[in-house]
Amino acid sequence: MTIASKIIETERLTLRPFTLEDAEDVAKLCDNYNLYKTTLNIPHPYTLESAKGWISSHEQNRREDTLYQFAITDKDSGELYGSISLSNRKSHQNGEIAYWLGEEFWGRGFVTEASKAMIQFAFEEMNFHRVFAYHLKINPASGRVMEKCGMTYEGTQKDHIYKDEAFHDYTVTVL
Repeated sequence: MTIASKIIETERLTLRPFTLEDAEDVAKLCDNYNLYKTTLNIPHPYTLESAKGWISSHEQNRREDTLYQFAITDKDSGELYGSISLSNRKSHQNGEIAYWLGEEFWGRGFVTEASKAMIQFAFEEMNFHRVFAYHLKINPASGRVMEKCGMTYEGTQKDHIYKDEAFHDYTVTVL
């Protein structure tokens, strides 16, 4: 099995590659202002065409061995909850974990569970030296996920992100 077809299972979740069949669910989950305002790269409004374009980009990222996006799904029903990704910075032996979750699934520990599995994968199968993650300071819930995964605060880039006509602090955590 290659990383391109990798499936990771946890107690409640299956992390699997996205398919174009996921596009409608991705569009539905991502077309949410509360998700948009707490993430860096999700536009608003979010259309079906946006979802198809995003999913279509995954194959090239996998081929280039630079970024792996996984659908976070319910292990039993297959329902799509969100996404988790791992970048591969081969020359530095590290990568960034990034994620989003549909608002209706917030607060249930799904992202923490998926992140722990992704961190294990990064160290055990990708042989990374380090894993890191960023979050907007206005999204402290994301920072708590990182803490629960054992990551530690490394620093804050003050006024680093310009979004919605305001500057925002960007915090980095590492493991």
